[in-house]
Amino acid sequence: MKPESVKPKVAFFDFAGCEGDQLQVANMEEKILDLIEVVDVVNFREIMTERSDDYDIAFIEGSIASDHDAERLKGIRENASWVVALGSCAAIGGINSIRNAQPYDLVQDRVYGDDADKIEAWDVAKPIDAVVDVDGYVYGCPINQDEFVHVVESLLQGKDPNIPTYPVCVECKMNENVCVFARDPEKNAANIKQAVDNGSPAEAGPFCLGPVTRAGCDSQCVNEGTTCWGCRGLVPNPNENAHQEVLEKYGLSVDEVMNKFNLYFGWQQEELKNEQ
Repeated sequence: MKPESVKPKVAFFDFAGCEGDQLQVANMEEKILDLIEVVDVVNFREIMTERSDDYDIAFIEGSIASDHDAERLKGIRENASWVVALGSCAAIGGINSIRNAQPYDLVQDRVYGDDADKIEAWDVAKPIDAVVDVDGYVYGCPINQDEFVHVVESLLQGKDPNIPTYPVCVECKMNENVCVFARDPEKNAANIKQAVDNGSPAEAGPFCLGPVTRAGCDSQCVNEGTTCWGCRGLVPNPNENAHQEVLEKYGLSVDEVMNKFNLYFGWQQEELKNEQ
């Protein structure tokens, strides 16, 4: 057992992602001073050149999309006492999983063109818990700085982080937001129905994924007048706990919401299908 005076060593690693979640940590300003009081950061490419293979907590950003990624992640897992998924790509597959529902060859050709045959990658992008055991999650795109601090503190105290399992709708009601679906009910309902019937949801009016998305963001996007995009992933058992009365009011089902909006739910949708 380590002496109490020795701070846990923390390392940050990036895979297939934009590194925006690490930037959220780097931009914590005075909060980062509180963080380094309790941990020793030994790997963090965004803010330091030094690196070490001796660490206790590994924060992983980005999805896993190749054999090379998987082997590197497994090596990190072997070194770390705790592994934490940092952000949507690592936690739920994220934006990268948009390609999961598309033909692999088409995706490769679209992205890499004539060099497509030089790229060795999986036909799907996976969250890190599809490859290794994960001890904690910080959801969001990008992550919330306060929630990141909460997860770190919980790990250090040996507690499970308090991450909501209810939908964003709950936070919207607490914040007294006008429901996205109700901003212009008649017009919005007609737009949604037409888009669903035509298989073209991008043409719909405001369409909110709050009823099926995990809360914890304080309904930030809706507070600012836009809509929930689903970046924190599906609530547990969304078919049972998705505030179906909201969707039924506008003639929609949970399956339609999940099927028509694949921005963040690509991997989770496949997992749900496999469980059925």
